[in-house]
Amino acid sequence: MLDVTRTFVVTKPLDEVGSYLRDFANTEQWDPGTVSTTRVGDGPIEVGARWRNVSEFRGRKTELEYRLTLDEARRLTFVGKNKTVTATDDLHLREVDGGTEISYQAHFDFHGLARLAEPFLKGALGTLGDKTEAQLRETINNR
Repeated sequence: MLDVTRTFVVTKPLDEVGSYLRDFANTEQWDPGTVSTTRVGDGPIEVGARWRNVSEFRGRKTELEYRLTLDEARRLTFVGKNKTVTATDDLHLREVDGGTEISYQAHFDFHGLARLAEPFLKGALGTLGDKTEAQLRETINNR
């Protein structure tokens, strides 16, 4: 299991940030690893809503189906799965003077033979975490 955690402040109010992050299709704008994210089904975005995400990491594309598993005023959790990995994106939001603090944790639980690659992925995932933080901050602040 590998975790990437970042905490930072954006200049937008909590309600606006939460509404934006609740739609996982927006990862196309703020996640540098995302190639595409498409909503599966329709209706309101609530617990159980699903998205098909294609990401590229270290030159390889992978597809996961993400589901919104927790939707609270100050916390959102999305879980994506495929044969190789279960990825959990957990976002905690806190109102601060002048904006919103975002605590973002990406947790990767690799399955089968992919677990053997974990020691080699830690550095690359850390770099991706840095890029994600920068792009997420910039995207929200410029909305």
